[in-house]
Amino acid sequence: MEKEPFINLVKHRTSCRSYEAKPVPREHLELMLEAARLAPSACNKQPWRFAVVQDAGTRMRLVKESLRVGIEMKWAANAGAIIAIGVRSKGLVHKVGTRITGVEYPQIDLGIAGEHLVLQAEELGLGTCWIGWIKQKAVRRIVGWSKDVAPMGLITVGWPAGERKTRPRLPLDEIVKWI
Repeated sequence: MEKEPFINLVKHRTSCRSYEAKPVPREHLELMLEAARLAPSACNKQPWRFAVVQDAGTRMRLVKESLRVGIEMKWAANAGAIIAIGVRSKGLVHKVGTRITGVEYPQIDLGIAGEHLVLQAEELGLGTCWIGWIKQKAVRRIVGWSKDVAPMGLITVGWPAGERKTRPRLPLDEIVKWI
């Protein structure tokens, strides 16, 4: 069986905001988390933390209590799972590196791991959507994280309902400078 080029997977992946009322198999979620776990990180500190919420009541609590006002996201509760993503900064390396450069390396690392996760979901035929419009304290309380884990977002995961449309992207000549 010949695989399609990676670029086709990337082109097809889009934010999904409409899900079928079907659970996501645990094996699929574990494979997604394994893809995230294998992501590279600064000094191999692996600061990412994940909390997988499959329980319908807890998913509803996340949607009602942890999303900021202003943008309705009721669709998120219909996803088969919601994965809270967080950062646990690891001491001196992250603190000193960030102070010296102004770059939040743990957040970059989490972004890489999260993208591994959503691309693995896409390959499995699942839809995902990153949500960054969150109340960190509420997410931490609902998923039971300690104070050393900073929630950074939620990723909804489920079986897409209906056709997903990709949004236009800027052409390369507007975003790349060749030197």
